[in-house]
Amino acid sequence: MPTAPQAYSAVLQYLRAAAAVGTDDTNAVLEKIRSMPVDDFHAPGERLRADNKLVHDFHLVEVNKPADVKAPWDYYNVETIRAEDAHHPLSQSERPLLKTSQN
Repeated sequence: MPTAPQAYSAVLQYLRAAAAVGTDDTNAVLEKIRSMPVDDFHAPGERLRADNKLVHDFHLVEVNKPADVKAPWDYYNVETIRAEDAHHPLSQSERPLLKTSQN
């Protein structure tokens, strides 16, 4: 079940796509959703793939040991893992909807 920010992103993306294509036809709206990046506070620049997976960067956060803290608020290090490295390629997707649509 999506959380409130995820639901907000999904509804906003749907409404933007439906407005852009001028219809609420499922296939037309879904095609538009997949072609445009998400542009909101929750998922900026993310994209929906053909297997309906929202592909996004991940952030790996490492908390510093007390001895490693060198300045005030120096509590953690953040490494960004790019979306293409964080997710399996589309060719390895196990989503049944994608396999059905490719047959």
